[in-house]
Amino acid sequence: MNIRLKTPTSALLRSSRSQSGIALIIVLIVIVTLAVMASGFAWFMKVEMKLATNHLSDSELEWLGRSGVELARYVVGQQLNINEPCDCLNQKWAGGPGQTNQLLEDVFLDDNYLGNGVFSVYITDNERKMNINTATDVLIENALSVMGVDATLASTISDSILDWRDDDDDAKLSGAEDEYYLGLMPPYYCKNGPLDDISELLLIQGVDPELYYGIARLEGRSPQSTFVDTDEMRIGSDRYADEMVFEGGLMDLFCTLSSGTVNINTAPAEVLQMLPGMTPEIANEIISFRNGLDGVEATEDDVQISNINMLTQIGGIPEGIIQQLGAFCGFRSTVFEVEVVAEIEGQQRTFSSMLHRVSAKDVRILYFQWK
Repeated sequence: MNIRLKTPTSALLRSSRSQSGIALIIVLIVIVTLAVMASGFAWFMKVEMKLATNHLSDSELEWLGRSGVELARYVVGQQLNINEPCDCLNQKWAGGPGQTNQLLEDVFLDDNYLGNGVFSVYITDNERKMNINTATDVLIENALSVMGVDATLASTISDSILDWRDDDDDAKLSGAEDEYYLGLMPPYYCKNGPLDDISELLLIQGVDPELYYGIARLEGRSPQSTFVDTDEMRIGSDRYADEMVFEGGLMDLFCTLSSGTVNINTAPAEVLQMLPGMTPEIANEIISFRNGLDGVEATEDDVQISNINMLTQIGGIPEGIIQQLGAFCGFRSTVFEVEVVAEIEGQQRTFSSMLHRVSAKDVRILYFQWK
């Protein structure tokens, strides 16, 4: 006798629903997995397309940058063909209006459109700073004094800079040679040669980031001269006196390549204060004199100082100081830093270059790099 067991209908329904639920979950997992894979692939392709686009734009941006440098070469070269006896901030190369009816009247440094892109050129001269490779100990100590550095520390830094750039191994009274630098971690040798880049100052005894970059720059402000109270804490430093000091750094006062003289038409007051016999009052008087009647820098009425005796027009400057300044001041600039900002369809690059103007027809590119 065969007995057939029958599964209740409710049990069959539960089993069917359970299997359907599992199948649904599996389908959902597959769909989610495929969606994630598709999204990942789409993101990957988007990145690849962006990289490919950027790669294609790189060469175009570079050529825009080089075009900007060529424009800068033309402008600083042609400046010598214009009947002006000096280089000043109101001239075209410096971003000023330039003189009317001259060679550069129709030349513009901003927003030059070329192909699919646009570039702007910014030119500054190195002669607005003092050359660290030719500066005497007095000039270096004067610069540190402008920054409010204590005389003892200033002597150490000055001697150390001279030791760094001279070709012997004899340390000056407060300076440093290999014995000092090899004791640092990591150790390194004293260069015993001229500085190639102004940032080398950070390797020299006594120069810290605060001195090199300046208080203002480290605090995210524009460098300027200001009254500093010793009761105020500034980056943990106690090297300041209650006086007007320049909150910029050594990088704002010195360069490594120039003619060796300071262009009195382009140098800021802080650099002029470094010169022997100069006071803050005299430096500001010179700035006011060259700014012309409107008192605004880089405008059409700026006074072009073409010889040191023009300073006698200011009044109040002893003749001895004027003649002394003649040994340190020039009226032409020969080395120019160029910054080119290039842009193509929202992608922007900044390039930097340095030019050496030998003559109107010989303006040499010393380097060109992506900044």
